[in-house]
Amino acid sequence: MNDRIARLRKQWSDPLLTGLTALLAIMLFVAAPLQASGIIFFQAFELVFASVLVAGAFVMSGSRIAVVAMLASLLVATIGAIFRIRSPSGLDINLFAGAWLVMGVTMGCVVSGAVFAPGRITYHRIMGAVLLYLTIAVTFVPIFAFVGSMLPNAFTGLPMQDTPALASNLIYFSFVTLTTTGYGDVFPVHPIARSLCNVEAIIGQLYPATLLARLVTLEMAHRG
Repeated sequence: MNDRIARLRKQWSDPLLTGLTALLAIMLFVAAPLQASGIIFFQAFELVFASVLVAGAFVMSGSRIAVVAMLASLLVATIGAIFRIRSPSGLDINLFAGAWLVMGVTMGCVVSGAVFAPGRITYHRIMGAVLLYLTIAVTFVPIFAFVGSMLPNAFTGLPMQDTPALASNLIYFSFVTLTTTGYGDVFPVHPIARSLCNVEAIIGQLYPATLLARLVTLEMAHRG
């Protein structure tokens, strides 16, 4: 059984990096905006994507801890979806935020282990580096949601109401912060919110340089 799992990991671990990158990009840049536009069908895409992440985490890492964490977050997200259907409230926001925070941190650990492991640098591993970058942005989304729900008026231009547009707005703000674009339509006011934005902006600036240095080092070590 263990040999079979090992073969499965070896065969699908790298292609999964590319597949999950494409899937996450669709969720962030297609499904979330369409959901914000009022197309209810795409609200179910979050749970479908979360289910795929659970399988992907198992195949790439083989870690039971990672799978348990992902399954627990999927359960919490499902409960949040049920509460949202019955009566939208701030509780739904915190449930979804908790679920996606655990999922983002777990996926970040799993993907970083696959991307920066010793060995030849392939196309799939480069796509995995893109996946890790997107995962960083996704991980800050629930953190901003927690801060916004617990600290009133922590952000201007970003109301913390349980609406289909909330996820899209938080994703937008997270990427604007990570890339240090700063359009000025949404900005942090509370000191804690500002501090978190500073942390994300610093990560967004350091990540490309750190990534390039690590990938070059791995490729030179493989050729040597």
